[in-house]
Amino acid sequence: MSFTDELAGVGDPIWDAIVAHPMVEQLGEGTLDEAPFRYWVRQDYVYLVEYARVFALGAANAPNLERMGTFAELLDSTINAEMDLHREYAAEFGISAADLEATDPSPTTRAYTDFLVRTAATGTFGDLAAALLPCMWGFNETALRLDERGRPDHEQYAAWIEMYAGEEFTELTEWCKDLMDDVAAESTESERERYRAIFETSARYEYRFWDAAWREEEWSV
Repeated sequence: MSFTDELAGVGDPIWDAIVAHPMVEQLGEGTLDEAPFRYWVRQDYVYLVEYARVFALGAANAPNLERMGTFAELLDSTINAEMDLHREYAAEFGISAADLEATDPSPTTRAYTDFLVRTAATGTFGDLAAALLPCMWGFNETALRLDERGRPDHEQYAAWIEMYAGEEFTELTEWCKDLMDDVAAESTESERERYRAIFETSARYEYRFWDAAWREEEWSV
Protein backbone atom coordinates (compact mmCIF):
# COMPACT_ATOMS: atom_id res chain seq x y z
CA MET A 1 0.00 0.00 0.00
CA SER A 2 1.37 3.41 -0.97
CA PHE A 3 1.40 6.32 1.43
CA THR A 4 -1.29 8.13 -0.55
CA ASP A 5 -3.43 4.98 -0.33
CA GLU A 6 -3.19 5.44 3.42
CA LEU A 7 -3.99 9.14 3.06
CA ALA A 8 -7.11 8.23 1.09
CA GLY A 9 -8.51 6.91 4.37
CA VAL A 10 -8.05 10.40 5.80
CA GLY A 11 -9.20 12.30 2.72
CA ASP A 12 -12.20 10.28 1.52
CA PRO A 13 -14.56 11.21 4.39
CA ILE A 14 -13.65 14.87 3.83
CA TRP A 15 -14.21 14.63 0.05
CA ASP A 16 -17.56 12.96 0.85
CA ALA A 17 -18.49 15.89 3.07
CA ILE A 18 -17.44 18.42 0.42
CA VAL A 19 -19.52 16.77 -2.31
CA ALA A 20 -22.50 16.57 0.08
CA HIS A 21 -22.18 20.26 1.03
CA PRO A 22 -25.15 22.26 -0.35
CA MET A 23 -22.87 24.67 -2.21
CA VAL A 24 -21.10 21.90 -4.08
CA GLU A 25 -24.26 19.85 -4.53
CA GLN A 26 -26.07 22.82 -6.07
CA LEU A 27 -23.05 23.73 -8.20
CA GLY A 28 -23.19 20.23 -9.67
CA GLU A 29 -26.92 20.54 -10.30
CA GLY A 30 -26.56 24.01 -11.81
CA THR A 31 -29.01 25.46 -9.27
CA LEU A 32 -26.48 27.35 -7.10
CA ASP A 33 -27.21 31.04 -6.64
CA GLU A 34 -24.34 32.98 -8.20
CA ALA A 35 -23.72 35.24 -5.17
CA PRO A 36 -21.83 32.67 -3.07
CA PHE A 37 -19.99 31.44 -6.15
CA ARG A 38 -18.86 34.98 -7.00
CA TYR A 39 -17.61 35.16 -3.40
CA TRP A 40 -15.78 31.85 -3.96
CA VAL A 41 -14.18 33.10 -7.19
CA ARG A 42 -12.85 36.22 -5.46
CA GLN A 43 -11.51 34.31 -2.47
CA ASP A 44 -9.93 31.69 -4.72
CA TYR A 45 -8.01 34.45 -6.49
CA VAL A 46 -6.57 35.57 -3.15
CA TYR A 47 -5.79 31.93 -2.40
CA LEU A 48 -3.92 31.49 -5.71
CA VAL A 49 -1.60 34.39 -4.91
CA GLU A 50 -0.48 32.67 -1.71
CA TYR A 51 -0.49 29.23 -3.36
CA ALA A 52 2.07 30.61 -5.83
CA ARG A 53 4.29 31.54 -2.89
CA VAL A 54 4.17 27.90 -1.77
CA PHE A 55 5.36 26.79 -5.21
CA ALA A 56 8.21 29.32 -4.95
CA LEU A 57 9.19 27.86 -1.59
CA GLY A 58 8.92 24.38 -3.09
CA ALA A 59 11.44 25.35 -5.76
CA ALA A 60 13.74 26.85 -3.14
CA ASN A 61 13.57 23.80 -0.87
CA ALA A 62 13.50 21.06 -3.52
CA PRO A 63 16.10 18.34 -2.87
CA ASN A 64 17.16 18.04 -6.53
CA LEU A 65 17.19 19.95 -9.80
CA GLU A 66 14.31 17.98 -11.34
CA ARG A 67 11.89 18.82 -8.54
CA MET A 68 13.16 22.39 -8.44
CA GLY A 69 12.33 22.70 -12.13
CA THR A 70 8.85 21.26 -11.69
CA PHE A 71 7.98 23.68 -8.90
CA ALA A 72 9.41 26.56 -10.93
CA GLU A 73 7.14 25.52 -13.83
CA LEU A 74 4.14 25.35 -11.47
CA LEU A 75 4.94 28.81 -10.15
CA ASP A 76 5.20 30.22 -13.68
CA SER A 77 2.01 28.45 -14.78
CA THR A 78 0.06 29.71 -11.77
CA ILE A 79 1.15 33.34 -12.11
CA ASN A 80 1.19 33.65 -15.89
CA ALA A 81 -1.54 31.25 -17.02
CA GLU A 82 -3.90 30.09 -14.29
CA MET A 83 -4.41 33.55 -12.82
CA ASP A 84 -5.11 34.97 -16.29
CA LEU A 85 -7.69 32.22 -16.80
CA HIS A 86 -9.14 33.00 -13.38
CA ARG A 87 -9.51 36.67 -14.34
CA GLU A 88 -11.26 35.68 -17.58
CA TYR A 89 -13.53 33.27 -15.71
CA ALA A 90 -14.33 35.93 -13.07
CA ALA A 91 -15.27 38.40 -15.81
CA GLU A 92 -18.06 36.03 -16.87
CA PHE A 93 -19.61 36.68 -13.45
CA GLY A 94 -19.13 40.44 -13.73
CA ILE A 95 -16.04 40.49 -11.52
CA SER A 96 -13.32 42.76 -12.86
CA ALA A 97 -9.57 42.32 -12.42
CA ALA A 98 -9.66 45.35 -10.12
CA ASP A 99 -12.37 43.67 -8.01
CA LEU A 100 -10.21 40.57 -7.67
CA GLU A 101 -7.15 42.56 -6.65
CA ALA A 102 -9.20 44.49 -4.09
CA THR A 103 -10.56 41.35 -2.42
CA ASP A 104 -9.79 41.06 1.29
CA PRO A 105 -9.15 37.50 2.46
CA SER A 106 -11.92 36.05 4.57
CA PRO A 107 -11.06 34.60 7.99
CA THR A 108 -10.97 31.11 6.48
CA THR A 109 -8.88 32.17 3.46
CA ARG A 110 -6.45 33.96 5.74
CA ALA A 111 -6.15 30.97 8.07
CA TYR A 112 -5.75 28.44 5.26
CA THR A 113 -3.16 30.39 3.28
CA ASP A 114 -1.22 31.34 6.41
CA PHE A 115 -1.10 27.63 7.30
CA LEU A 116 0.17 26.72 3.83
CA VAL A 117 2.84 29.40 3.65
CA ARG A 118 4.02 28.83 7.22
CA THR A 119 4.27 25.08 6.65
CA ALA A 120 6.19 25.62 3.40
CA ALA A 121 8.51 28.22 4.96
CA THR A 122 9.31 26.52 8.26
CA GLY A 123 8.74 22.82 7.56
CA THR A 124 10.52 20.21 5.49
CA PHE A 125 10.01 19.54 1.80
CA GLY A 126 7.80 16.60 2.81
CA ASP A 127 5.67 18.89 4.98
CA LEU A 128 5.22 21.19 1.98
CA ALA A 129 4.14 18.30 -0.26
CA ALA A 130 1.61 17.12 2.33
CA ALA A 131 0.17 20.62 2.70
CA LEU A 132 -0.20 21.11 -1.07
CA LEU A 133 -1.79 17.78 -1.90
CA PRO A 134 -5.35 18.28 -0.56
CA CYS A 135 -6.03 21.29 -2.78
CA MET A 136 -5.27 19.37 -5.95
CA TRP A 137 -6.70 16.07 -4.77
CA GLY A 138 -9.83 17.61 -3.26
CA PHE A 139 -10.70 19.68 -6.34
CA ASN A 140 -10.02 16.78 -8.69
CA GLU A 141 -12.05 14.30 -6.63
CA THR A 142 -14.93 16.75 -6.22
CA ALA A 143 -15.06 17.54 -9.93
CA LEU A 144 -14.78 13.89 -10.96
CA ARG A 145 -17.67 12.93 -8.70
CA LEU A 146 -19.82 15.78 -9.98
CA ASP A 147 -18.90 14.90 -13.56
CA GLU A 148 -20.14 11.35 -13.03
CA ARG A 149 -23.58 12.79 -12.28
CA GLY A 150 -23.63 14.75 -15.53
CA ARG A 151 -22.68 18.34 -16.32
CA PRO A 152 -25.16 21.07 -15.34
CA ASP A 153 -26.79 23.40 -17.88
CA HIS A 154 -25.18 26.39 -16.17
CA GLU A 155 -22.26 27.13 -18.51
CA GLN A 156 -19.81 28.50 -15.94
CA TYR A 157 -20.46 25.76 -13.40
CA ALA A 158 -20.03 23.13 -16.10
CA ALA A 159 -16.74 24.81 -17.06
CA TRP A 160 -15.53 24.55 -13.44
CA ILE A 161 -16.25 20.80 -13.43
CA GLU A 162 -14.63 20.35 -16.83
CA MET A 163 -11.45 22.14 -15.73
CA TYR A 164 -10.88 20.20 -12.51
CA ALA A 165 -12.08 16.82 -13.79
CA GLY A 166 -10.07 17.25 -16.97
CA GLU A 167 -7.02 15.29 -18.03
CA GLU A 168 -4.51 18.09 -17.37
CA PHE A 169 -5.60 18.71 -13.78
CA THR A 170 -5.96 14.97 -13.12
CA GLU A 171 -2.36 14.47 -14.29
CA LEU A 172 -1.21 17.29 -12.01
CA THR A 173 -3.01 15.64 -9.09
CA GLU A 174 -1.38 12.29 -9.86
CA TRP A 175 2.02 14.01 -10.05
CA CYS A 176 1.49 15.52 -6.59
CA LYS A 177 0.39 12.14 -5.20
CA ASP A 178 3.47 10.47 -6.71
CA LEU A 179 5.65 13.19 -5.19
CA MET A 180 4.11 12.54 -1.78
CA ASP A 181 4.68 8.79 -2.16
CA ASP A 182 8.32 9.33 -3.17
CA VAL A 183 9.00 11.64 -0.23
CA ALA A 184 7.19 9.35 2.23
CA ALA A 185 9.20 6.33 1.06
CA GLU A 186 12.37 8.10 2.18
CA SER A 187 10.92 9.29 5.51
CA THR A 188 10.71 7.89 9.01
CA GLU A 189 7.42 6.80 10.55
CA SER A 190 7.35 9.88 12.77
CA GLU A 191 7.78 12.07 9.69
CA ARG A 192 5.00 10.22 7.88
CA GLU A 193 2.75 10.72 10.89
CA ARG A 194 3.44 14.45 10.71
CA TYR A 195 2.61 14.40 6.99
CA ARG A 196 -0.74 12.75 7.78
CA ALA A 197 -1.57 15.47 10.30
CA ILE A 198 -0.61 18.26 7.87
CA PHE A 199 -2.58 16.62 5.06
CA GLU A 200 -5.66 16.32 7.26
CA THR A 201 -5.47 19.96 8.31
CA SER A 202 -5.26 21.15 4.69
CA ALA A 203 -8.10 18.83 3.68
CA ARG A 204 -10.26 20.21 6.48
CA TYR A 205 -9.53 23.72 5.26
CA GLU A 206 -10.68 22.64 1.80
CA TYR A 207 -14.10 21.88 3.29
CA ARG A 208 -14.13 25.13 5.24
CA PHE A 209 -13.23 27.10 2.10
CA TRP A 210 -16.44 25.89 0.42
CA ASP A 211 -18.45 26.42 3.58
CA ALA A 212 -17.13 29.97 4.02
CA ALA A 213 -18.23 30.81 0.48
CA TRP A 214 -21.67 29.33 1.11
CA ARG A 215 -22.03 31.57 4.16
CA GLU A 216 -20.24 34.50 2.44
CA GLU A 217 -18.14 34.66 5.58
CA GLU A 218 -17.03 38.04 6.90
CA TRP A 219 -15.02 39.19 9.88
CA SER A 220 -17.23 39.57 12.96
CA VAL A 221 -15.59 42.83 14.08
